[in-house]
Amino acid sequence: MNFKYHFFTSKVMILGLVLSIGLASGKTKDHNSKQDKQTPNFIFIYADDLGYGDLGCYGNPTIKTPNLDQMASEGVKFTQFYVASPVCTPSRAALMTGCYPKRVGLHNGVLFPHSTTGLNPKELTLADLLKSEGYETACVGKWHLGHQEEFLPESNGFDYFFGIPFSNDMSKKEQAKMGWENYKYQLPLLCGSDTLELDPDQTQLCKRLTDEAISFINTNSKDAFFLYMAHPMPHIPLYASKDFQGKSARGAYGDAVEEIDWSVGQIITTLKQLGIENNTIVVFSSDNGPWLPYKTHGGSAGPLRGGKGTTWEGGMREPCIMWSPGNIPSGMVCNEISSTLDILPTFAHFANADVSDKIKLDGQDIYNLIMEQDYSFDSPRTFFYYSSKGTIEGVRKGPWKLKAVRDTLELFNVEEDISEKYNLAQKFPKRVCELNQLILSFDKKIEQEMRPVGKISEIENSRH
Repeated sequence: MNFKYHFFTSKVMILGLVLSIGLASGKTKDHNSKQDKQTPNFIFIYADDLGYGDLGCYGNPTIKTPNLDQMASEGVKFTQFYVASPVCTPSRAALMTGCYPKRVGLHNGVLFPHSTTGLNPKELTLADLLKSEGYETACVGKWHLGHQEEFLPESNGFDYFFGIPFSNDMSKKEQAKMGWENYKYQLPLLCGSDTLELDPDQTQLCKRLTDEAISFINTNSKDAFFLYMAHPMPHIPLYASKDFQGKSARGAYGDAVEEIDWSVGQIITTLKQLGIENNTIVVFSSDNGPWLPYKTHGGSAGPLRGGKGTTWEGGMREPCIMWSPGNIPSGMVCNEISSTLDILPTFAHFANADVSDKIKLDGQDIYNLIMEQDYSFDSPRTFFYYSSKGTIEGVRKGPWKLKAVRDTLELFNVEEDISEKYNLAQKFPKRVCELNQLILSFDKKIEQEMRPVGKISEIENSRH
């Protein structure tokens, strides 16, 4: 049975609400018609396991990233930008939904080829929202929010998907290199839900994904579009094409990052050739911090403590660059707290889409924070929670971070002590109590408001 065109009532209802707002305000838009070009295109580029200290513009001395460095000099560089989880799947769920992973049921860790859950098709995603506003939408690269057809991008608001459904190490070929001879799964390269290849040549993956992204941009240059480009690297195993192999002073890891930088440059060049760079917002970030146990095959968190899988700053504070010559101020550094959670409501603002009171979000609209050149606006994000596998392990409020370390609570001023070296809990016990109460109250609240994760069994039952 082909379920490609199975629709879910609640998602359609939510989209209807969003569309009705547009109709009421005179913004009538048909998905098949040309979009009002006063609203910008969006490109969100996500690296995988890239650390805070892995780009030249964030202080890396050996990895050459001229295109990203130029983006930073011509746009806004964020220094306190957080992802909502220190591992893949929950982090990506938060980006797509504007919600903490626990709210959408994808908080327990990464999905594997044997997993039977995924992003619930009833959730309103960033792609759903923009598609309802007339945008063409594409996901190119790594998805990792469920590999069954019901959970893939084309069931979650994207018109087109080309890429891999989970991490690039989840294949028999790669696991055999690490001694797991009995690993039975292969890595599929998908177009939509169709398998094009099994275990594709990963040395060519970055270039193939870049070609697909550029093709999508060229095809839709006269319409509004949203491109989500999620690179599978520098997650291990590390690969680069012949043009980049052995070229970086940082070894195989640097080769992979430098090819990603090349890819970013190709996309920027394409926008300029088409004359749409002034009407396109490009954002670059990473899903979580570097995988430090892999040493030279892992990245660098720079001055930050910890890395992937931890709720120290190095696991969840990421590089973020926003670039758009016609929309975003040039050469600015934003030191305010912000997050991938904020992307959905902020893109909604740029696209003139109103989502207020229609869905429960944890993200904040940071439009004013981005656009105010002197940064007289404070971040609307008054606090941020650090969680791993659904357990809240810390909270950030202003300069203060309370961190649960085993059975104790530690307090850091992360603006003065970016490396989290100096525990101030004994000096400021009232601050510890205040922040701990925030953790306890929020955890209770989100438990009550959790929405169900997508489950194959429940979707199957709904069809009968």
